[in-house]
Amino acid sequence: MPGSADKNRIGDIVIIPVRCFTCGKIIGDAYNEYRTRYEEYLKTKKSGEKPKETPKQILDDLGIDRYCCRRMILTHVELVGESAPYE
Repeated sequence: MPGSADKNRIGDIVIIPVRCFTCGKIIGDAYNEYRTRYEEYLKTKKSGEKPKETPKQILDDLGIDRYCCRRMILTHVELVGESAPYE
């Protein structure tokens, strides 16, 4: 059963590619952790405090080192609601 981290802002299920399209490294398992930590970064930055970690540090910590894999996570757009709007 998907948790709240598997859903976008309006509650649709999020589908992230399992592997990097370029190198084939498994990246799907890192996306939820990245989103959680990135949202924490945005909240901290919005409140005017200094964030504990930057998006670069988050990706480094998750082991996403190659720029092709970083591209897959950073440029992911949630289009599930547009491609399948009906239940």
